[in-house]
Amino acid sequence: MLAYSALLTLALALSSPWWLLRMATTERYREGLWQRLGAVPWQLVLSVQSKRAVWVHAVSVGEVLAASRLVGELEAALGDGYRVVISTTTRTGQALARERFGVHRVFYMPLDFAFSVRAYLRAVRPTAVVLMESELWPRMLHECGRRGVPVVVANARMSDRSFARAQRMQWIWGRILRKPALWLAQSEQDALRLVIAGVRAERVQAAGNMKYDIRAPKQSRVPEWIRSMAGGRSIFVAGSTVDGVPAEEELVVAAWKESLRGKTNALLVLAPRHPERFSGVEVLLRSIRYVKASEPLGTGDGAEISSLGIEVVLLDTIGDLAAVYGVADVAFLGGSLVRKGGHNPLEPAQFGVPVVMGPSYENFRDVVTKLKEVGGIRIVHDEIELGNVVADLLADREEAKAVGEAGRRVFEEQQGATARSVKAIVSLISGEAA
Repeated sequence: MLAYSALLTLALALSSPWWLLRMATTERYREGLWQRLGAVPWQLVLSVQSKRAVWVHAVSVGEVLAASRLVGELEAALGDGYRVVISTTTRTGQALARERFGVHRVFYMPLDFAFSVRAYLRAVRPTAVVLMESELWPRMLHECGRRGVPVVVANARMSDRSFARAQRMQWIWGRILRKPALWLAQSEQDALRLVIAGVRAERVQAAGNMKYDIRAPKQSRVPEWIRSMAGGRSIFVAGSTVDGVPAEEELVVAAWKESLRGKTNALLVLAPRHPERFSGVEVLLRSIRYVKASEPLGTGDGAEISSLGIEVVLLDTIGDLAAVYGVADVAFLGGSLVRKGGHNPLEPAQFGVPVVMGPSYENFRDVVTKLKEVGGIRIVHDEIELGNVVADLLADREEAKAVGEAGRRVFEEQQGATARSVKAIVSLISGEAA
């Protein structure tokens, strides 16, 4: 631990000019800084007074969504004597967590230094720490071990890259992977990989993927506004698009211009994954009639709104994409035409919306495999193929319905991971308490 802390301090010192510049020029790098350095919010301290706490860490938006049902069901199972508190790493994750769970019990994950981690462990006094997916920090794991706090890795997965790294550096990774008391893997393959990488078999359970249990929020006003903006036209949603060379938004817009703009007159809803890229995507759309979801136009009926001639909606709000998929006729999942591993195809599949992805879907290989087996997804390899496949699905409603319904069946058949995970976590906590 001493060597790790020294290396982390050295890395922070060497990169400090870059961080200072970022903090001076960009608000997102300043937000939550004191919390990250160990300043525990007073609301958090009050929220756990006279309660036994369970600390759930969800890195960003995807993990917060997956944790939403887990938090509610965990509190219901544990009873009034417990309080679940939630930390995030990213600003977008923090915003969504505050919206879902309230400000008083949501905070930024402390930096992985002894002083900052210990400050939160002293204040929260957790009976267990639940890490969503595979967010492992050596100091955090070490300090939990020192205090006898069991760590659970929920919805755990091991990507191709992580598995290869763990095998190459098993002498390091094996020690880290053995620290959590319980791993709740997304699939049998993930469970097997964890065991091969060094986790004790009795500490691994294949609980399933909690993202099958995600339900879109019903309170968002954005989906119906987009439907009105379409004015009867088809709606093509390109969600969680990411940067690259070229940027994925460029590929989507090129596909829309070539195959959809004139032929289908479909409304394109473009939802970049990261908020800091919204302004850059606006530059890409400057020659197109577009509107931002954060600045909605039109208050009349569909015909009046349609007369505005809007061709593209830039979805620049946080937490609305999952619900927006519900009004799509076809959905494309970003992070897949560029090599980023893809994003969760279940979010549109739950609505019976036909899903299209690029060839990079390593992060959701198990999900995509199940969808491919039943014809519930279409895989494309470039922007030309993307445009053609989406145009075909918009033109052939029977095929689109068949693809969408196949995807919905996969979503419904695979549910239940959250309940299994809650049962395992409660059992672990009860055993520790006894």
